[in-house]
Amino acid sequence: MLQILQTITHYSLHLLFPGAIAWSFFRESWKKAWLIMLATMLVDLDHLLATPIFEAGRCSIGFHPLHSYYAIAIYFIMVFFPKVRIVAIGLLLHMLTDFQDCLWTSFLGQ
Repeated sequence: MLQILQTITHYSLHLLFPGAIAWSFFRESWKKAWLIMLATMLVDLDHLLATPIFEAGRCSIGFHPLHSYYAIAIYFIMVFFPKVRIVAIGLLLHMLTDFQDCLWTSFLGQ
């Protein structure tokens, strides 16, 4: 049951939470902002560089190149540049979602 709740939480934070952020802070172009934030999920393409590509219980934060602490620092710096701010917010929300998933996974002992 907790794994189902974890999955629902994970995908809600990846799909719905960016929509709520877009609606709240980018009201005049919220659909475009939401789509841009959804497009930042392409950051998960770095999972294809891992061997094996999927490993249950592996935390992506700090493991995959685009989920590294250096990359996260760059995403944070990007927030201060208006032209890439929405992308940066999407990437940071993605990292936050993956981080909470790591915590949840370690809590469940997977």
